[in-house]
Amino acid sequence: MSEETKSLNFIEHIIEEDLANGLPKDKLRFRFPPEPNGYLHIGHTKAIGISFGLGEKYNAPVNLRFDDTNPAKEEQEYVDAIKRDIAWLGYKWENELYSSDYFDKLYNWAVQLIKDGKAYVDSQTSEAMAEQKGTPTQPGTNSPYRDRSVEENLDLFQRMKAGEFPAGTHVLRAKIDMQDPNMLMRDPIMYRIMYAHHHRTGDEWCIYPMYDWTHGESDYIEQISHSLCSLEFKPHRKLYDWFKDNVYEYAKDKLPLPPKQREFARLNLSYTIMSKRKLLKLVEEKVVSGWDDPRMPTISGLRRRGYTPNSIREFIKKVGVAKRENVIDVSLLEFCIREDLNKTANRVMAVLDPVKVVITNYPEDKEEWLEAENNQEDDSAGFRKVPFSREIYIEKEDFKEEASSKFFRLKLGGEVRLKNAYIIKANDVVKDENGKITEIHCTYDIDTSKKVKGTLHWVSIKHAVTAEVREYDRLFMDEAPDSHDGKDFMEFLNPNSLNIIEAYVEPSLAEAKVGEQFQFQRLGYFNVDDDSTSDKLVFNKTVGLRDSWAKQKPKLQAATQAKPQPQQQKRSAISVIQQLGKKYTNYPEDKQAKAKAEIIDLAKEVSYDDLEPLFGTAVKKAGTRIAVMIALKEMLKNGLERNDAVNEFIEKALEDKNEILVKEASEIS
Repeated sequence: MSEETKSLNFIEHIIEEDLANGLPKDKLRFRFPPEPNGYLHIGHTKAIGISFGLGEKYNAPVNLRFDDTNPAKEEQEYVDAIKRDIAWLGYKWENELYSSDYFDKLYNWAVQLIKDGKAYVDSQTSEAMAEQKGTPTQPGTNSPYRDRSVEENLDLFQRMKAGEFPAGTHVLRAKIDMQDPNMLMRDPIMYRIMYAHHHRTGDEWCIYPMYDWTHGESDYIEQISHSLCSLEFKPHRKLYDWFKDNVYEYAKDKLPLPPKQREFARLNLSYTIMSKRKLLKLVEEKVVSGWDDPRMPTISGLRRRGYTPNSIREFIKKVGVAKRENVIDVSLLEFCIREDLNKTANRVMAVLDPVKVVITNYPEDKEEWLEAENNQEDDSAGFRKVPFSREIYIEKEDFKEEASSKFFRLKLGGEVRLKNAYIIKANDVVKDENGKITEIHCTYDIDTSKKVKGTLHWVSIKHAVTAEVREYDRLFMDEAPDSHDGKDFMEFLNPNSLNIIEAYVEPSLAEAKVGEQFQFQRLGYFNVDDDSTSDKLVFNKTVGLRDSWAKQKPKLQAATQAKPQPQQQKRSAISVIQQLGKKYTNYPEDKQAKAKAEIIDLAKEVSYDDLEPLFGTAVKKAGTRIAVMIALKEMLKNGLERNDAVNEFIEKALEDKNEILVKEASEIS
């Protein structure tokens, strides 16, 4: 088997086999068929990516078809949102179509099925029909109306269409087999009476086709070659084929290609709800501000929070196409946006929880505009000027009066480097009557070549711009909030999913535009929210620089244990990094991404003295060297000073045969 064949997913194998068996390539046609009853969410991106990805791979058309057969739940707002989201992801559809376009044709085919004795009007209550349906282990029983004459069925069906009957009095059912092991084959409903205004056809129709009847025949009308859907539709395939095979006899001259349904595992994401009905409940009960609330897993919510099309497409690529259901850790999605924004987002300085620093030996009336690099990952990003003055803000957590040798930030008697500026030394503090520190008095040193371990971000108080920052956390505290029997998913809401704070940002951000994305140095990635105006800057936190839930997760799991577990000695961060490195090159791409995210998180617990001995790792242990390089890159970002040993390790890696190692090294060289 060739390497190219090995790399194909199972759907591509099916297509390649069909092409080899005579299907003309120009007959390939795909579709994405959302129901416009809500906004698209992250789970839909897999189906979107598969169908549109195949269209790109095979240069085949992809239709965007709205399966709009339930006017009670569907709205034009959802149609517009779906189109906007797919276009934002970067996909282009061949035709914009609607199942409602086919209502006349579907009705006429239903009439033909009645004439052929394959459909009948049932006048029972829904409760009676449900009782006759049987169970998975017990066969169903026939309706007393199953043997109505063709003439009576045609008359009743036409009168249903004419609006002569109240809703619920009659339905049209396919006449298949009430004893079929697949309960979907037990005379399924094809049409029901519904007096509801349709967003496209208005009040023209008062009978509406059911999904199983509409969906497959719409595929057939559009001559879709491969109808791709998620695994929950696998039991529907038998019914899909029954409808298709019967209608094929009515239209094969004009519509020669019957579609083929195939199923893939849908995308399930931890800490996330994927039900549009439940997401609607969050909106209606005002738990969130709307479908585009940045805490929502909707595409519009992710976009507003600062996620990029590229990060979502890369996430779908890493998830892959599978036949079995599984749950993807949301940290992989967060890893993908970090990777993307790391390359594209300009670095700026902002202080979210400020404490005042007075540099006592800096002249009171002096100010300087210092040069700062916008993005060390992007040579074309250039530089900007940031103002420096006697009084600045730093983060409260970046100062301690007394601290151990492991604390590499500012402490009394200690020195740190201010990013893009000078080295300062803390000499004294001013406290209020409650003992709270209100000022830190420091002196600065113009000799910036000195070796100091810590680097802090800061903002000049005189020049600072006030901004509202919305810090978002996961909306649910449970990994699977809708999987608990007897409990409502709303019970697992995170009460701290939104924290609004007043922050201070450097003046270069005063003119930031809605949607622009930045890395607030040492804090995370942020974007300008839709609510931002020229008078009031509003930023959303997209994601932190590292996975803050990695540490919380064991705590949350431990809290749910019925019995206390014996304590185990915690492995050191450097030993975990080594262990991850040993297996790194053997991992598939998605596991490599998760391992990399874990290494980045662990790096903040590693000292240079821990890491430096691993610079001499044997050449054949490529995985360990990759892990060390990832950790080193993170430590350099956080203020580690480069020295000869670091430079030698990087230069040696750049000459290595392992492509992953070379890539990681090139990003910090």
